[in-house]
Amino acid sequence: MNHPDGSASFAGLRLPAEVLRTLSALGVREPFPIQAATLPDSLEGRDVLGRGRTGSGKTLAFGLPLLTRTAGRRAAPKQPLALVLVPTRELAQQVTQDLAPYAEALRLRMTTVVGGLSIGRQTAALRQGAEVVVATPGRLHDLIERNACRLGSVRITVLDEADQMCDMGFLPQVTDALDQVHPDGQRMLFSATLDRDVDKLVGRYLHDPVVHSVDPPAGAVTTMEHHVLVVHGPDRYAVVTEIAARDGRVLLFLDTKHAVDQLTRHLRASGVPAGALHGGKSQPQRTRTLAQFKDGGITVLVATGVAARGLHIDDLDLVVNVDPPADPKDYVHRAGRTARAGASGSVVTLVTAGARRETSRMMAEAGVEAAVTKVRSGEAELSRITGARTPSGTPLDGGPAAPRPKNTNAPFRGLGTSKGASRGTGDKSRKAGEARKLAEARKAALVRRNG
Repeated sequence: MNHPDGSASFAGLRLPAEVLRTLSALGVREPFPIQAATLPDSLEGRDVLGRGRTGSGKTLAFGLPLLTRTAGRRAAPKQPLALVLVPTRELAQQVTQDLAPYAEALRLRMTTVVGGLSIGRQTAALRQGAEVVVATPGRLHDLIERNACRLGSVRITVLDEADQMCDMGFLPQVTDALDQVHPDGQRMLFSATLDRDVDKLVGRYLHDPVVHSVDPPAGAVTTMEHHVLVVHGPDRYAVVTEIAARDGRVLLFLDTKHAVDQLTRHLRASGVPAGALHGGKSQPQRTRTLAQFKDGGITVLVATGVAARGLHIDDLDLVVNVDPPADPKDYVHRAGRTARAGASGSVVTLVTAGARRETSRMMAEAGVEAAVTKVRSGEAELSRITGARTPSGTPLDGGPAAPRPKNTNAPFRGLGTSKGASRGTGDKSRKAGEARKLAEARKAALVRRNG
């Protein structure tokens, strides 16, 4: 396992002149550690297993050798020569955008194959010929089933976020694709978190892989601060609203689509420019919301875990786990949306007193030591840590202003309240209402009888 200092230069890595000129034109001067570590082996055609934290430059680490080793070849219709598999649409688009200048310099055709967009257009692009395909497993599977794509000519295959690709939801389609690519081709697996789950793919598909693990885990990144804010349950909604109203961008993570939509509506009614991102949105909606967040049209992105990977936003200095993740790997990937490429940032996790122990255990497994602080809405300590402030209260979409949350409110659905608990509370209220109506009906009938 290598731990290079990243002192090598791109010029010394035998990259094509076209690539070196493009790197220089884009202001990319020196390779990041994960790039310096893996490029010599990947350019030689060896199978590579690479771990580098989010924002560490993994896309160029696998993308430059993939493009370099494919350059000069021409794909037949429906038969790509190189394949990058990723778990989310956002990551697919990010990878394509990052590699496009280098592909263009090498005269390679790239196409992105993801759900939520026209399968007809993707079929047409493959029919015209594309040397490099960046795909999510589900849509690639659909195209293969339609005989619109054949993988037998693929000589280089990359799995980005390889650990997530081992989840049972992805694994059958991933292994199906790997079974179809050229058996003697090169395979590269990259992720911020490589663990035993990845062994399923390594043992079956990689031949004598070299392993490179560089960069510290999330908990050791000196430019990233971690905070656990212990909040009173009914006050949590007010705390989140004040954090969202800060001066600067913030990414809020919640567990469910319903909770994301509900919080987004509340924030906009409170005068906070927020947008929602989750799997229930159409791809054009998701793309538009991300673009607005990147260009400052909205300052708050409220999202499910779909935004935990493949999302790169410059100058994003605060990530808030409104609902704490249960899995330490999810924490690492959520945290990785900030403090990218040497920048600084903070990760804040909100917990109630009752959930504190469970969250502390999860963070310890993620290798994170966090400062723990009890806070209430409106307090100076909350503002000091997060920049929280009182929202304007002027609705952004018309309609009445959202009422300011009070500490006596019931906990907001999705903000630390389990779905089961929410349903239970609703069931109790509904049953109580039905019993009340039944009693009133009986009383009315008795009055009529006696009257």
